[in-house]
Amino acid sequence: MLEEMKLNISKLIALYESERQKADSLAIMLSQKEEEAKKYQEQITDLKIQIDQLKLRSAFVSEGDKGAARERISALIKEIDKCIKLLEG
Repeated sequence: MLEEMKLNISKLIALYESERQKADSLAIMLSQKEEEAKKYQEQITDLKIQIDQLKLRSAFVSEGDKGAARERISALIKEIDKCIKLLEG
């Protein structure tokens, strides 16, 4: 009976070590994925800034029609005003 108990304790310790290693491995993977997600979020933010800059450039680039350029500029000004009002409110 004592030998059986020792064997069971040894098995339990082996299972514990195995699960601890799995947990450590998963914690490392989680950390890596969080870092990866952070990089992707920064990339998304950078891309959004680039999109906004391209929209602004296209508003000022006249394709032969000054009226269309003025309309785009007016639309941008209105959008900026809306944003300011949202920030104030």
